[in-house]
Amino acid sequence: MFYILCNKEYTILIPDMLPVHFKLIRNVLTQHGYRVGLLKNTGRRVVDTGLKYVHNDTCYPALLVIGQMISALQSGKYDLENTTVLISQTGGGCRATNYIGLIRKALQDAGFAHVPVLSFNFNGLEKEQEFKISLPIAHKLILAVLLSDLLMKLLYATRPYEIKKGYSNKLYTKHYQKCLEIVRSGNIIAYRQEVKSIVKDFSMVPIELKDLPKVGIVGEILIKYHHYGNHDLARELENEGVEVVVPELMGFIKYCAYNLVIKEELLKSSKTVSFVSQKVLNIVDKYEKIIKRELLKTRYRNVTDIYSLADNVEPVLSTGNQTGEGWFLTAEMIELLKHGVENILCVQPFACLPNHIVGKSVIKRIRMLHPNANIVAIDY
Repeated sequence: MFYILCNKEYTILIPDMLPVHFKLIRNVLTQHGYRVGLLKNTGRRVVDTGLKYVHNDTCYPALLVIGQMISALQSGKYDLENTTVLISQTGGGCRATNYIGLIRKALQDAGFAHVPVLSFNFNGLEKEQEFKISLPIAHKLILAVLLSDLLMKLLYATRPYEIKKGYSNKLYTKHYQKCLEIVRSGNIIAYRQEVKSIVKDFSMVPIELKDLPKVGIVGEILIKYHHYGNHDLARELENEGVEVVVPELMGFIKYCAYNLVIKEELLKSSKTVSFVSQKVLNIVDKYEKIIKRELLKTRYRNVTDIYSLADNVEPVLSTGNQTGEGWFLTAEMIELLKHGVENILCVQPFACLPNHIVGKSVIKRIRMLHPNANIVAIDY
């Protein structure tokens, strides 16, 4: 693993999940000497490849991700002697934690057994082939995620109302180029100035305040964000004349960190891990302060507060439910309802047990607490 991470001739293949976020994340890694291939190959061939090398009882995200990886290795675009694949692991009790084993077997069956598999996780999994990041990279990755979340939020909340069609997209492109420079430099002053500029520019877009229905998208993390995985759901909804509300990625990251604090409280797990996780949450909060302050001046929905989410979910289920999207999925639905988003699509892979338990099965209880809730579960 040390050789892979230090040898700049190696190309690291990463499945694309969020088109805004992952481009900025790749920008950070390439600036620090890594050669990164962001996999955008989609289509029926990718799914068929996944089905060929993974048994059909596994979840759709695994089929899609593994199909992307093997199709890319078969494409002839990469030097197979100097290529590795990277996958994230949440460490929870769901099939996503077993992606590493599924990928290794699939690579072996496809004739790529020599291609290393790296794991990106915060749970101490796969220590021999774990992708470790330095503090400077972590700093820039936080900036990348927060700026991407902000751009995504404001674009979705402005585009359906703009008077001059295409104006919001141009504004997004303009600021995206600036964000690329900021995450490469890691300049915190430039970051704060850009946050103010993004919020100000989107707030000044000429709009027609129509009474459009708002539709929130929640669910399993890949299907929630991956445009091909959810059949470009956000665009389809916008074309139907609605405002799409997609929760930010940083909310899920904070959920993963806060779970470790909760485990110490409920299960008396490691106090050290809990302490470090709390420090991480405090650090992220400092990065987010400028965003919260600027959004408070506008009509836009503010940043997710992980502690409020945990409090709001208590009438429905315990925060001890941490498998898959755990209590966070239910909490996201409740938060959307509290902010006036009464139409919610809960998207999940077919037969995804964790999400059926903390997604589909809580809908009745949520409707009891919020009679106006219009929640539809969709299996992909």
